[in-house]
Amino acid sequence: MLYGEPFDSGFARAEEHQLAADPAAAGAVYEELLTAAESIEDSPDVRFLRAHLLSDLAGVRLTATDLAGAADAVERSRALLDGVAAVPMGPRGRQLWLEVLLKTLLAEADLLRRTGRLDEALARLDEAAARLPEFEDPEGLRTAELGLNRVHLLMERGEWGAAEEQASALLSVTPASAAEAVPRLLTALGLICASTGRFDPAEDYFARAEDGFRATGDIGERQSLLAHRAYAAMLRGDLDLAERWYAEASAFFEERRQFGDLAVCEQARGFLAGLRGDATGAADLLDASLARFERLGASVAAADTMLLGAQQAYDRGDITELKRLAQQARDVYQARGVYERCAQVDLLLARTLEDNLDRTDHGDRERESVGTALSLALPAALALAAARFDFVTAHARSQWLELADDAMRLAFRLAVRAQDQGLLFELVEHRCAGASLALGRTPGPTTPDSPVFPSPAMKTYGRLEGTTTLGGVAAEAAASAGLRVAPPPRVRMSPESGRVALQEYIAAAEFRYHRRIVSEEETPFWLTDDLTSRPVVQVRLADAGDLFMTWTWAGGVQGFGTGRAPADEADRAVRALTAALPGAGEGAEGMRRAFGSGALAGHRTEHRLARTLAEALWPEGLTAQIRRVSERAGRPLVRIQPSPRVAQVPWELLAVDDATDVRLIDLADVVTTAPVSSGRRPGPRPAPDADAVVLVLDPRIPGFRADSPLGSVLGPPGSDPELLSFVRRRLDAGAVVPSVTAPAEALRRTDLDRDWLSGALRAGARRLMYVGHVSGAPVEGGQSEDGTLHLCCGPEAVGLTEPVRAHRPLSAKDLLLGTLPLRADGEPGARIWPAPARVALIGCESGGDLRFAESFGLATAMIHNGAELVTATRWVLPTSFAFHRLGDLPESVRPLTEAVVAVDTAHEHDDPVHRLGRWQREQLDRWRTGGRIEHSPLLWAAMTCIVV
Repeated sequence: MLYGEPFDSGFARAEEHQLAADPAAAGAVYEELLTAAESIEDSPDVRFLRAHLLSDLAGVRLTATDLAGAADAVERSRALLDGVAAVPMGPRGRQLWLEVLLKTLLAEADLLRRTGRLDEALARLDEAAARLPEFEDPEGLRTAELGLNRVHLLMERGEWGAAEEQASALLSVTPASAAEAVPRLLTALGLICASTGRFDPAEDYFARAEDGFRATGDIGERQSLLAHRAYAAMLRGDLDLAERWYAEASAFFEERRQFGDLAVCEQARGFLAGLRGDATGAADLLDASLARFERLGASVAAADTMLLGAQQAYDRGDITELKRLAQQARDVYQARGVYERCAQVDLLLARTLEDNLDRTDHGDRERESVGTALSLALPAALALAAARFDFVTAHARSQWLELADDAMRLAFRLAVRAQDQGLLFELVEHRCAGASLALGRTPGPTTPDSPVFPSPAMKTYGRLEGTTTLGGVAAEAAASAGLRVAPPPRVRMSPESGRVALQEYIAAAEFRYHRRIVSEEETPFWLTDDLTSRPVVQVRLADAGDLFMTWTWAGGVQGFGTGRAPADEADRAVRALTAALPGAGEGAEGMRRAFGSGALAGHRTEHRLARTLAEALWPEGLTAQIRRVSERAGRPLVRIQPSPRVAQVPWELLAVDDATDVRLIDLADVVTTAPVSSGRRPGPRPAPDADAVVLVLDPRIPGFRADSPLGSVLGPPGSDPELLSFVRRRLDAGAVVPSVTAPAEALRRTDLDRDWLSGALRAGARRLMYVGHVSGAPVEGGQSEDGTLHLCCGPEAVGLTEPVRAHRPLSAKDLLLGTLPLRADGEPGARIWPAPARVALIGCESGGDLRFAESFGLATAMIHNGAELVTATRWVLPTSFAFHRLGDLPESVRPLTEAVVAVDTAHEHDDPVHRLGRWQREQLDRWRTGGRIEHSPLLWAAMTCIVV
């Protein structure tokens, strides 16, 4: 018993009404009990009872969206609680007082959030967090409620990455006994995923939340969940289902007089009506929603309705109403610090300007109109793209970028319309700089005065560095599966002026939307003449609907240019290439198709493909420049940083002159460049042994037979004379690790695991050559760091990748993070596996990093760990066995061995790019004259050298 009758039974009855989704009945019970309490002779105990009743009544009124009534109850409860705070009370009484105080603070924070007073809501949460360490919370319920309120606040601000991290971390430490909180956390995660384009995980979270609400008998939350599912259905384009669910939820909320939830449904239904072309119905629903939100004082929600109304006003040609509603919405967002939605308003205005430019002739004012649209669109696009840095996982970031890239495509279109080649150049350079890897230790254990969440400053510039703890468990530890990234460096455009790419737009974005766009580090976009003794042209490509290109000359040659390939032409060419390649994950069937009907299997079809790629992706003007430079200054070096869309293009093969079958590799040496952010040196590499070459040749993978999918790639040891001769030459030339006496001992070893590799690299080496299995990560997953090397590691090996049978692969994530996520004294990967200057990774799609928006795969991990050049492959490699079986070659012909020897020879040369290119030109000459399958680009054109 707490208070005796009628109060204890009254509290129980009110809770039953709340679970039955009848807030009016629950409120009536509390008001009846409050009247009874006020009739009792005044004392500290009675005042505390009244505070308790008022605190619970505030929660009921919030459910019913009676915000004014909730504010009155919160104010009265807080005054009573403060009034008895100094009254002596026993330990149990003190705990009960703290519990009611926390509930009141959380109710007030929720009230302030719903009315758009977000900074004040944050202050109440900080106040609650300061009180929480005093409270005994064995079930973790109040901790979870505090965290959930913080998650909702972050969602309200549009800080989806931070919200997801907090919700995920909180869910991982909230015990199952806190049955009320867990399904609400799951619902929040579902909303976050739906809002950021991840609909499958969203539905999974919603399904788990529904099970939780059903278990607790919470009917009201199940109906709210129905509205959330309708929201997800609307975002993924299932409009009929969304309409049906919203209508069902609306009927429930109207019956229970939950007018705030009803207004949300009306807002969404108004949007859906607009999509159906029902202008009158849309206007009526949006007007009703706006009126309800304004009566409730829910300013941010009202602004959301205004924003929808602005879009529909434009659709019906009412520009005056568009401007009025958009500006009113933006004023609210600005005042409340909801900067992501400020960006959305600016994008809406920019899109309407672009559309108006398409529809009407602006005459002499067109340049001004385009400039105005750009001044709105480009800072907003930069801010939305930068929001991805809040997310913990690359998958979440890639899904967010699919949404944010729509804004960047708008900015590129406007720059094209403005015919501003300088702006296009800067856009490409900024976009190609790449995100930086953010390495940081897991925060230490919580201390009694640690806040449960980061300070309020996180709302300004995303996640703060420092300790973030949740119930004694570090937040980062709960999310350790992902890589963090940081903004790209500033790209300096001029050595004289110090101008930074997009500097005016970056400054505008950081000022308007309070978000970091670039880091404090700076990098020049150009290659200086003192770093090269030959002509060099740096080519960079960026995807923004169309494919955009920039190029800059160095090495005694001056000049630059820009190019653009229309999206449909670029996509058509890339599809033709993809159809010719053995696709990852397709197994034998994909390889069989590549050798049979694939374009790379025959010279005529290959030439047609090479011409298609050149016509779509390569500007004739750049070819003409390369020819002139070659005639006057010698063979130039073409450095190409591809965009994800064209990362598998074999640029060397491009048929740049159809009449003479001249290929790009005939005119120049070609090298692939990674984003400049990949080349951050982790520190001094160990002093190398001048002779040490680390050879990892076809290691035996535990749990896999030689003829299995992860079996031998080079055949039985001793069966290939050319391979044995290659190993013998290495042994004769100097130190080889592992130490062997006979060449066959270097093949199919069982002792080459990650610990051995770490020791070999830490001891110092000038080269690493790996020939074996590589498993690429699926591009649609967005996580390039999941690409793996297969060594001899058993399942007991320490690492960040799940075992496969009796084997744990070594992932790019391991190479980058090392043991930092696994223990407090962990080391970064660059210290565990310091890469030598030259690395060869000869395996399937080992250079697939650049197909991802974020390049953190095996090749760029080696560069991050110190390599200056990595030779890797663009697509799945055929083995010599595949040539024998599918190409009818005799067993004495070993194309893969020849490629291994060619790469090894190149890496021993002073200019490995030129030496590998010479071998590729030799292969191309044989292909053109004989058309034999062993000389097909299917194998040799997959090889590329990657540098920064």
